[in-house]
Amino acid sequence: MTATLLSLGHGYSAAALARRLDGWTIIGTTRRAEKAERLRREGIEALIWPGDDLKPALARATHVLVSIAPDEAGDPVLAAHADAIAAAAPHLQWVGYLSTTGVYGDHQGGWVDETTPLTPTTKRGRIRVLAESQWQALAERSGLPLHIFRLAGIYGPGRGPFEKVRNGTARRIIRENQYFSRIHVEDIAAVLAASIARPDPGAVYNLADDDPAPPEDVLAEAARLLGLPLPPEVPFDEAEMTPLARSFYAESKRVRNDRIKRDLGVALAYPDYRAGLRALLHATG
Repeated sequence: MTATLLSLGHGYSAAALARRLDGWTIIGTTRRAEKAERLRREGIEALIWPGDDLKPALARATHVLVSIAPDEAGDPVLAAHADAIAAAAPHLQWVGYLSTTGVYGDHQGGWVDETTPLTPTTKRGRIRVLAESQWQALAERSGLPLHIFRLAGIYGPGRGPFEKVRNGTARRIIRENQYFSRIHVEDIAAVLAASIARPDPGAVYNLADDDPAPPEDVLAEAARLLGLPLPPEVPFDEAEMTPLARSFYAESKRVRNDRIKRDLGVALAYPDYRAGLRALLHATG
């Protein structure tokens, strides 16, 4: 059987993985017709979902990557296609579900790993826990070769702090003991590829770099690399932010990544935000 990845919600991270899968057939879903046309021009078999029937794609797939965000009822793919996915389980070699480190909740700057209890404090975190549990329940009853990947904050080409620093809109929001973990999109792809090469059904992996850091430090490094003044400091309590942006500051934790190194042999290309930002700036100028 030809190696075939069915990418449910073919977005930023999934595209980075697909670029590594030489000789594979890639089937990707999107909600928008215009994006489907773009994917086809890139050599990807594009489906519109919700809409198109996924059963023929599931019948062809050897591997499945799920990047679609859950809603209040949990995972929308399972709501629509749990039976078809279970039926496909015997011929699937690997299934990956992209979750978030938000499932761990707030640890006041403390460290978490894959054994840390899931105590989300945000709505986004709670529905991710629900979706994870739904996939795990399906795997338990069907033998689905499920792997869960909990992603820290994603950055990479087109997703970095440089534009805001250049145009003067960046603000260093200061809150004591505030730590975020991050992961470069190419390191996400490297971990997923390593897992595909070394499946371990039931495994859960944190995807984060080696250096959790306060968000203001990242902006300061971006300004330094650009040779621009430091963005102004704003105390958290005085900062103007969207509810979504403010919710990110509701949790502070540092995410351990030992398992991807030990079990998958991954050496991060961008082990900290400094290396990642230097590479982004070099690539874009």
